[in-house]
Amino acid sequence: MPKFLIEVPHEEEPVACAQAVQFFLTSGSHFLANADWGCLDGEHKAWMIVDVPTREDAQGIVPPSFREGARIVRLNRFEMDDVDEVLRQHQG
Repeated sequence: MPKFLIEVPHEEEPVACAQAVQFFLTSGSHFLANADWGCLDGEHKAWMIVDVPTREDAQGIVPPSFREGARIVRLNRFEMDDVDEVLRQHQG
């Protein structure tokens, strides 16, 4: 199943930060309640890695009021064979 990184920014003000965290924690969503936060290091964002079938499914995890600023990135891993093949194809 595809894996996606969901990044959800929020306002930097302490009250807005606390409200975003509270909203995620009380949402009832396993994904949202287990988000990782960068606030204490000055990165006012939440991150989640989810295994869902589509990018649209990943976007649907994000609460509507946070969707506009959210970023969804499909993640993948590379094996050495993958890298070797790309290099073979592009060597002149």
